[in-house]
Amino acid sequence: MITSRSNPLIKSLRRLSSDRRYREREGCFLVEGVHMVEEALSSGWPVRLILHTPAAAERAGFLWPKAREKNVPLVAVAEELVDELAGTVTPQGVMALVEMPRGELAVLLGAPPSLLVLVDGVQDPGNLGTIVRSAAAAGAQGVVLLPGTVDLYNPKTVRATMGALFHLPVVAVAEKEGVLVRLKEAGFAVVAGVPAGGEPLFALDLTLPVALAVGNEARGLSPEVLARSDFLATIPMPGRAESLNVAAAASIMLYEAVRQRVRKR
Repeated sequence: MITSRSNPLIKSLRRLSSDRRYREREGCFLVEGVHMVEEALSSGWPVRLILHTPAAAERAGFLWPKAREKNVPLVAVAEELVDELAGTVTPQGVMALVEMPRGELAVLLGAPPSLLVLVDGVQDPGNLGTIVRSAAAAGAQGVVLLPGTVDLYNPKTVRATMGALFHLPVVAVAEKEGVLVRLKEAGFAVVAGVPAGGEPLFALDLTLPVALAVGNEARGLSPEVLARSDFLATIPMPGRAESLNVAAAASIMLYEAVRQRVRKR
């Protein structure tokens, strides 16, 4: 059992939790909790190892046969070390080191066009995680992260996806203009969510292949995305709120598309 804070593995995992560049260089990230580790194992993502405290063996022991079947090493770690690595107030004592997939936009756009989410500069990890979770629940074919968006593998983002991360293609791209052109070429209309001045969301035809675009919490969508959008959509707000949280807005847009498609069928 690992008990030392100076253990090389513990040092590396600690850095993975806090350093985006290190995560990208190593090509892996941490997931925390029994549910998240179970989702990672069940989804077929490459899991490099599972950390657990001795006390966690009882609640998470049902995962061990699956881990051994996949030749995933099980590493016992002192409880205080797992507490330091975890980002939650009451850690469950189970974590996994998971490899990042090498998602390609070409693969995502190679499927028949249907429903995508385009995320432009969202900064809050919880917001991004919720958007990914809602997209997975709505049956979207993927999420595209434009430059300036918070890291998908930030521990807070990973937790907020509640495992949806392992079941939905999410692709980060390095530039905007070319991506928007490729979306059009693949058959998608870009529907930009704006707080005011757009067409009422419920009046647009979202049964067509669409990429629903949402932007930064403070600034909204960037000029490049707005200029390339086919439609501007505004969610009607008859109440007194001035705006909606971006994750809430993305969820409403997704489920309006779901509603229209179910009704059409």
